[in-house]
Amino acid sequence: MIRSKLKDRMSDAGMTIQALADKTGLSTNTITRARGDLIGRCTLDTLATIATALGVKVKDLFEEE
Repeated sequence: MIRSKLKDRMSDAGMTIQALADKTGLSTNTITRARGDLIGRCTLDTLATIATALGVKVKDLFEEE
């Protein structure tokens, strides 16, 4: 199972959902999905966009349980 760490990375960067959506051009719904259990359904392109905006690596957005 994959657990999202996006909420933690966003907190580290001081980013809200809306701010990250604005910075990435992604919808707030996409950001919300990536913050929860549906991160496994996000494309690598989406995760790469989020990671770049936060200044982290894609692998830092999730962990396997």
